[in-house]
Amino acid sequence: MKLLRIVPDDTKFDFMRFRRISFPISALLSIIAISLYFFHGLNFGIDFRGGTLMEVQSKAGDADLAKMRATLGGLGLGEVQLQQFGTPRDVLIRLAEQPGGDAAQQAAVQKVRTALGQDVEYRRVEVVGPRVSGELLSYGVVGLMLAIFAILIYLWFRFEWQFALGAMIANVHDIVLTIGFMSITQVDFDLTSIAALLTILGYSLNDTVVIYDRIREMLRRYKKMSMPDLLNASVNQTLSRSVITHLTVSLALLALLLFGGHAIHSFTATMMFGVVLVGTYTSVFIAAPILIYLGVGTGRDALSAAPERDAKP
Repeated sequence: MKLLRIVPDDTKFDFMRFRRISFPISALLSIIAISLYFFHGLNFGIDFRGGTLMEVQSKAGDADLAKMRATLGGLGLGEVQLQQFGTPRDVLIRLAEQPGGDAAQQAAVQKVRTALGQDVEYRRVEVVGPRVSGELLSYGVVGLMLAIFAILIYLWFRFEWQFALGAMIANVHDIVLTIGFMSITQVDFDLTSIAALLTILGYSLNDTVVIYDRIREMLRRYKKMSMPDLLNASVNQTLSRSVITHLTVSLALLALLLFGGHAIHSFTATMMFGVVLVGTYTSVFIAAPILIYLGVGTGRDALSAAPERDAKP
């Protein structure tokens, strides 16, 4: 019985020749992503902005958004956003932060319940005050920065400083492009988004460490192989593992994205982009070739592709 092989064992694809294209493209995309963050901004959710989030479901057929919007608009609660999601019966209601603290927020929820009456079922109600939302945003950013710093220290001890710096650049690249994606799509940026960014960091780091570990092994074994050839061999030898891992994760995330509902939509959408698209690309086309520019393998005989033991990898 033959085993399923998505990627042949003897692949010899020249990944390193694309480094002169991948680096300028990544730099341009990073500049665009940063510009989007400052000029277009993120769609901060209730967790970071404060306010009230209510998830309701119509009991009698499809929800009439126009009627509900007119009803809630006359309550004097400021900005009220209605969004249909999932089925035509499901509606997400966002209320702006009410002046007067928690008591005012709870009073606004009661007004909405009274206005909508018994025609809808209340599936979820979340109320977040301004002080709590500010603290959550601060702690989330600090946690993200500490995670990146911890990754740098870990790789510095496990490998060399060039590997640690290369992995950190690759991880920051992933985070920047993912934030740019969130700015373009305007998916909710809330606590689940922070969790998604941390997961992307861990996942991308895991993939990068696998490739770096093979590179370190090849550096010790083949003393005369040029760095581009050595990096190509390392990436090709780990390619099957990377493709299979990304494929299984993609299938799981796709199921969550299609059937997981609105509560985890921002998480799964961010993960799909960060892990499947950016993370895979970064590990192969950024994290590996950047070692050439950081001086790893300096002094190796670039003219000789034959290893010291006269064996091919």
